[in-house]
Amino acid sequence: MGSEGSAVVVGQVHNAMVLGGFQNHSVYLANKEDHPREKINLDLDMENASVIFIHVPRNFRLLEELERGEKGIGDGTVSYGMDDADDIYMQSWTGTIIGPPNTVHEGRIYQLKLFCGQDYPDNPPAVKFQTRINMTCVNQETGAVEPSLFPMLATWQREHTMEDILTQLKKEMMSPQNRKLSQPPEGNEEPRMDQKGLVVKCCIL
Repeated sequence: MGSEGSAVVVGQVHNAMVLGGFQNHSVYLANKEDHPREKINLDLDMENASVIFIHVPRNFRLLEELERGEKGIGDGTVSYGMDDADDIYMQSWTGTIIGPPNTVHEGRIYQLKLFCGQDYPDNPPAVKFQTRINMTCVNQETGAVEPSLFPMLATWQREHTMEDILTQLKKEMMSPQNRKLSQPPEGNEEPRMDQKGLVVKCCIL
């Protein structure tokens, strides 16, 4: 059993080492890939140094995602952040996608809303485009990304993140079925019905 500071390596989950404290068994998931460490609740068999159960607390997971979003993602064409820093439930988020080159989306800036319920990340967030867009997986009246038409939401896994969703939506913009679809004109403010039947006005950036 190896040691690292005040923690010991007690096992591996996926492609990560699990480090457990001696006193209170508080642990961290130190991903070998370029992802932040995640604190997790863990029941340990310290004698046999094996992992029995693992669960990442919701708010800790969201704090890690917030930190990663604030640091910036890749080339900057995808970003996200929390809407209200005082929201202790960390539910409402805004994402931005800059349209990929060599598509009808090139040069456009798309804003989205992501709502993480209390069951996140066990279940995916609700995702809705605020900027009007014509895509095969987006409801044209509400702007909602339809889970049945967007595989990442349809086959959601707990390790998926909001960054993954935005990145995959950008890839969808480049897909053969979406890259040449005619788009709403830029610079126009148009009313749109949300899921409760209320008129929402959205300004295309």
